[in-house]
Amino acid sequence: MAALAAMARILSPHCRVTRMSDGALIADWKRTRFLGLATTEVQKFASGSPAERAELVTGLMRAGCATGRRKTYADVGVGLWLGGAHLLIRTLGFGRVLRLLSLVVPGYTRADLPSAEEVGRLKQSVQSHRSRSWFVNGDCKSEAVTAFVLLRRSGLNAVLHVGVREHPFALHAWTASGGLCIPDADPRGHAFTPVLSIGCGGQ
Repeated sequence: MAALAAMARILSPHCRVTRMSDGALIADWKRTRFLGLATTEVQKFASGSPAERAELVTGLMRAGCATGRRKTYADVGVGLWLGGAHLLIRTLGFGRVLRLLSLVVPGYTRADLPSAEEVGRLKQSVQSHRSRSWFVNGDCKSEAVTAFVLLRRSGLNAVLHVGVREHPFALHAWTASGGLCIPDADPRGHAFTPVLSIGCGGQ
């Protein structure tokens, strides 16, 4: 299990690793192909020498099953996505933007789970850009869509929720991932009941 977990951490978002009786099978769903690894090769990910591990990682990178590092989001990109999402919501309406999410996010997720630290960095960046932008002006819908798109395009699992509060009536949107919510799911201590949730592939 440790060997498979080590391998899963370096695979591209569109690849899945499955334990087999004589090794492991890597399924590349983006290109609909499969790559088999013998048991000895799998064990090298957990207990092999640095040279052996580097050789295997290089082979997976050449095969297109692994990347040198996980795709991340630049701070400038967060600001651009936040402004763009806000403009789209004002132009097309929130409902239409939600229906378009499937066009910009992949339908697959990484095998490794998002960490609270990684999601926390994104949350801090979104909050920073929101506070400096007179254009966005604290729009929860723009923040939720931006966080959802950036997390999903990084191959991380995320769910966008739209919730409702009855007394007094209000709507709120947030994205949940790694145990955190962007923006907060209960601003000012008010709880919202989710009425719509969008996950992998914008579905």
